[in-house]
Amino acid sequence: MPSIEALIAELSDGRFRSGSELAACFGVSRTAIWKAIRRLDDLGLAVDAVRGRGYRLRHPFEPLDASGIRGLLGEMGRSLVALDVFQVIDSTNRHLIQHARRGAVAPSACLAEAQLTGRGRRGRSWRSPYGANLYLSLFWNFDLPASRLGALSLVAGVSVARALERLGLRGHGLKWPNDLLWEGRKLGGILIEVASCEAEGPCRVVIGVGLNVAMSKLSSLPDIDQPWVDLAMIEPQLAHSRNRIAAAVLRELLEELHQYPVAGLGGVEMDWQRFDLAKGRDVDVRLADETVRGKVRGIDPMGHLELDVGGKIRTFAAGEVSLRLRQ
Repeated sequence: MPSIEALIAELSDGRFRSGSELAACFGVSRTAIWKAIRRLDDLGLAVDAVRGRGYRLRHPFEPLDASGIRGLLGEMGRSLVALDVFQVIDSTNRHLIQHARRGAVAPSACLAEAQLTGRGRRGRSWRSPYGANLYLSLFWNFDLPASRLGALSLVAGVSVARALERLGLRGHGLKWPNDLLWEGRKLGGILIEVASCEAEGPCRVVIGVGLNVAMSKLSSLPDIDQPWVDLAMIEPQLAHSRNRIAAAVLRELLEELHQYPVAGLGGVEMDWQRFDLAKGRDVDVRLADETVRGKVRGIDPMGHLELDVGGKIRTFAAGEVSLRLRQ
């Protein structure tokens, strides 16, 4: 039976291929091809099967390609020690955390067509169907104390928002600290995890990016408990190349992370102000044991949320709370 990636590559242009043609291509029986097609359907990829014409992917599909992404990165790609693409993985973040703890050299990145145990902030699951979205993680070593990494979530969020803007997206913004929204619906998110960190440094950190690209084109949609949107629904042309999107996101992240030890939040502060969806809004800040209501005043130099609660300013760190915008 042909591998998933080989069969997808053969069908990726959206043209019909007969069962006999595919069987001859892979040197297997037509029954083996039928079984392989069933596997694609199980992954959520929409496959048209038409008698007398054969099979095709309903939507043209561009597989992730490490060398292609490196080529799009240009000079910036040379700073990456490794760039790997996996078909199916438990979690790109978890892979790089284990990689870091085994003494790997940073920076390195990985992507996956699908994740089995993708996660968001505060332990929430992140639906990660095959080939529908962007699942990207970047491992970085900071020669900084842990106390100076508080603004990293905001810097990563601005990097992703800026990358999409450079690609032509409009109307998106950031909900503190790093949720990417478009017209109130979730478009993407970032999960930052520490592989190891000394109080005075160094700190080995993994930055994970999840971005909805073409999930709306799946044959069956995952069960998601919040309003969501993907690039295919907003700007169909932008969703055609996940390799181009991956390169744009990586380029912005690499540039900002190189500058972070010197610039910190200051390197993106003006762009944060442009993308900030919460400033001046009434919000609920949910902690483990209470919910605090107030109006967002902005952020402090460390990237903490400043909330006006009855005329008094309270500050919150990104890892402590969940923010909900009120209508």
